[in-house]
Amino acid sequence: MSVFVNKATRVLVQGITGREGSFHARQMLEYGTQVVGGVTPGKGGQVFEGKVPVFNTVAEAVTATGADTAVVYVPPTAAASALFEAADAGISLIVCITEGIPVQHVARAMPYVRARGVRLIGPNCPGLITPGESKVGIIPGSICLPGRVGLVSRSGTLTYEIVNHLTKAGIGQSTCVGIGGDPLIGTNFIDVLRAFQDDPDTDAIVMMGEIGGTDEQQAAEFIKSHVTKPVVGFIAGQTAPKGRRMGHAGAIISGSSGTAEEKLAAFAAAGMGIMKRPVDVIELVRERLK
Repeated sequence: MSVFVNKATRVLVQGITGREGSFHARQMLEYGTQVVGGVTPGKGGQVFEGKVPVFNTVAEAVTATGADTAVVYVPPTAAASALFEAADAGISLIVCITEGIPVQHVARAMPYVRARGVRLIGPNCPGLITPGESKVGIIPGSICLPGRVGLVSRSGTLTYEIVNHLTKAGIGQSTCVGIGGDPLIGTNFIDVLRAFQDDPDTDAIVMMGEIGGTDEQQAAEFIKSHVTKPVVGFIAGQTAPKGRRMGHAGAIISGSSGTAEEKLAAFAAAGMGIMKRPVDVIELVRERLK
């Protein structure tokens, strides 16, 4: 089993004829993901890679293909429109890879998407992968291994590093989810932790956070009260000076709020295993799976 995506997931690529969309659509197809259609306005009727039909609108694509998931690779200024369009067309899961979307655009799109019961992952995220079943986004399939450890992270590159350590140690993953590091995101740590807690085929959880904000502290409170499975955590940016932006728009320390020390203390209070370095994930997960 898995969370959010599996081998039955039918994926639509918004922006499939663009540079990023076409590159990653090929990667998803090669991995075995069911990419059933693409959308680029004005290019309807084309066929991508000889087998994926391209449509002018998401509504046309959903009607023709039965797609239930959309992955967004359109430019920042058009990304919010892509979210509106996918939600209107009946898509149940939207994975928005695009970075640099104006916060005001996301603030308008988020309530619209949620009001229609659609799960949004991102924006500015690497997407997610259920190893051996479905890859929706840009997480490299080659570093993943099917297994029973769920993974959730704010950072894309940190996701890849941790997954690579786990795989090299023979520790497989149930699903890996990159939620994104922007100030406004559709799916947060608690949403994913709840899904992993409810998944009978996830035995342990790895959570990677960053300095800035209070999402990690809130997640730790949720873990303490609602998660019975072992959780291992890491905070990136532990040596950052106060007020320094660390690459994500949401990763900014303000005064004492959002510091690494505060987040690590919350992890400890929740009984989580704490990584000092990413490679520590191997020993900590093994200990907790015994």
